[in-house]
Amino acid sequence: MAMRLHPGEVEAAGWRVVTLLAAVRHLLDASPGVTGRPRVIAIDGRGGAGKTTLAGRLRSVVPHSAVVRTDDVAWNLACFDWAEVLVDGVLRSVHRGAAVDFRPAAWAAHGRPGSITVPAGVEVVWVEGTGTVRGELAPWWDASVWLQGDLDAQERLLVARDGDSPEQRERVANWLLEELPFLEREQPWARATLVVAGPAHLDHDPATEVVIAPPTGPRGAHLPV
Repeated sequence: MAMRLHPGEVEAAGWRVVTLLAAVRHLLDASPGVTGRPRVIAIDGRGGAGKTTLAGRLRSVVPHSAVVRTDDVAWNLACFDWAEVLVDGVLRSVHRGAAVDFRPAAWAAHGRPGSITVPAGVEVVWVEGTGTVRGELAPWWDASVWLQGDLDAQERLLVARDGDSPEQRERVANWLLEELPFLEREQPWARATLVVAGPAHLDHDPATEVVIAPPTGPRGAHLPV
């Protein structure tokens, strides 16, 4: 049965189960010349696709790595109006091999405590969030992941995660008014190094395995076995 996908999105084919380690190696092999700094890998997909879960699983394979959530960068900003903040606050330092201790202006203005941190010397920085694999951020990624899944299934996961109150339904509807045209314009599935099933539709061990497919765009013709 065909998936319901975003307008313009091509359904991936050739899905198979590989180890998390094999998927990580494939992503690292996409940028063999990186030295003196961490690899920076974006994880994109719509709400409910499983970006945060996947980032945690990939981080478990590379213990000396860090996760940056664009939901934190974008806190109290417009849905997709945070690319410059991410670059200036996080990615420039990471690309220099420096530590990050970034407190966005919106956090200070609204009294949110803490900061976004990335230690110096990590091997990989996973940056997860809807809208990461966009054209203006492409120079900052060494590799990227698109989580592809049926939109109806992802919406059910959103309801299970965030509830189904009238306020939540209104919030999701307003989000989709921006998400759908944004993703149709940017087509992150065509830019990604690797496509991951979100949610997965093949039997696998979530602790050690992941379901992948060849990208629908030009990158990553050779996948791990």
